[in-house]
Amino acid sequence: MKHCVHPSDLAPGLMLGHDTELGDDIELGAWVVIHSGTVVGDGCVIQDGAVLGKHPRLGARSTASREPLAPLRVGTGAAVCTGAVVYAGVEVGQGAIVGDQSQVRERCRIGAGAVIGRGCGLDNDVQVGARARVQSNCYLAANAVIEEDAFVAPGVVTTNDDTMGRHAPDVAMRGPRIGRAARVGAGAVLRPGVTVGEEAFVAAGAVVINDVDPRTVVMGVPARPVREVPEADLLG
Repeated sequence: MKHCVHPSDLAPGLMLGHDTELGDDIELGAWVVIHSGTVVGDGCVIQDGAVLGKHPRLGARSTASREPLAPLRVGTGAAVCTGAVVYAGVEVGQGAIVGDQSQVRERCRIGAGAVIGRGCGLDNDVQVGARARVQSNCYLAANAVIEEDAFVAPGVVTTNDDTMGRHAPDVAMRGPRIGRAARVGAGAVLRPGVTVGEEAFVAAGAVVINDVDPRTVVMGVPARPVREVPEADLLG
């Protein structure tokens, strides 16, 4: 019963846990569920059917941490859109947006002004930097790092386990890292542990199996360097 919720008259169909903190001037849609301990900052928008502060139900063979989770914290002016599920232990930065039907697992960090597009899956312990943009239907594997101002196009898939689950229990998952202001094209696949360097460019459909140097354009299967990102294209 420790994660129970109860009906609230603050919005139609709202289910509210104990010890929640709701800021001033927030907008709550219909049939929202906010679990115990969740903190929602001033001016936030929580749209219809969103679930905030959910606790994970881990499988018997899951290697994810089972340590107690801190409350979900949604920063000032952030938005959690229709049908999104954001777990306990997550931090959503000021002005960030979690798109419709996305799932953000425990201990993820979403930086200020970042955007998570519709239908994305962020596994546990993912970090998304300030102002980064992750477009629709992307999958960010556990421990992936997306640095500030990076752009991840629709349908990108990251991976973190070369063995597909047949590793020793003490082997850490190696999420890839996408560097500051790097760009990853639609449908690209990133192998466990690779680093895409600062201001690099990964073409659509590429399969990245090796690190990409900063400011380098790669394309193909497997991805190979083809040129340098021109000065005019740099974010600076």
